[in-house]
Amino acid sequence: MRKLTYYAAATLDGYIAAPDGDFGFFDPYIPGTLPFLTGEMGDALPTPARAAFGLADAPNERFDTVLMGRASYEPGLAAGLSSPYAHLRQIVVSRSLTSSPDPAVEVTAEEPLDLVRRLKQEEGLGIYLCGGGDLAGQLLPEIDELIVKLNPVAVGSGIPLFRAGFSPNAFTLVDTRVLANGVLVLTYAKASGVPATAAG
Repeated sequence: MRKLTYYAAATLDGYIAAPDGDFGFFDPYIPGTLPFLTGEMGDALPTPARAAFGLADAPNERFDTVLMGRASYEPGLAAGLSSPYAHLRQIVVSRSLTSSPDPAVEVTAEEPLDLVRRLKQEEGLGIYLCGGGDLAGQLLPEIDELIVKLNPVAVGSGIPLFRAGFSPNAFTLVDTRVLANGVLVLTYAKASGVPATAAG
């Protein structure tokens, strides 16, 4: 069965973006994370970035599908990039975006949990959950792997890693690495044998 991976940059206090959706405060840490990004997470880079880093012709190794909420899709669209992950199957989950601005991008109002459960039954590589916090909150029970680039900055408020009601879901830490710029890459797998709604 295919795996759903939520891969995101976060602050020390658990935010992935400012209240208005801006994430420019992560920019100072990007140069120090490039070896990790290009070496291990190239599939999760937007297609123009892959080209810039010499990965344009590299085969997908980890993911072949990306899921985005409308808020995660729109910054690229506003910049004229209607197909940001052209090397992947692109699915935007939105009830307000009624049609796709690009033939390479699927827009769906399908219930996110039903969508992911259906996608997991299909053949293929992993599914990359690009964000944002609302979609991640809805899909929390189906997230198999969580990769967080924990940046050494606190912002006080913003869009959380998960925007969801109280519903504990246990994960097991399977890998930790500290990058030269102080970014901590934490990889978690869904804990086995622990009910998704069990409170600790």
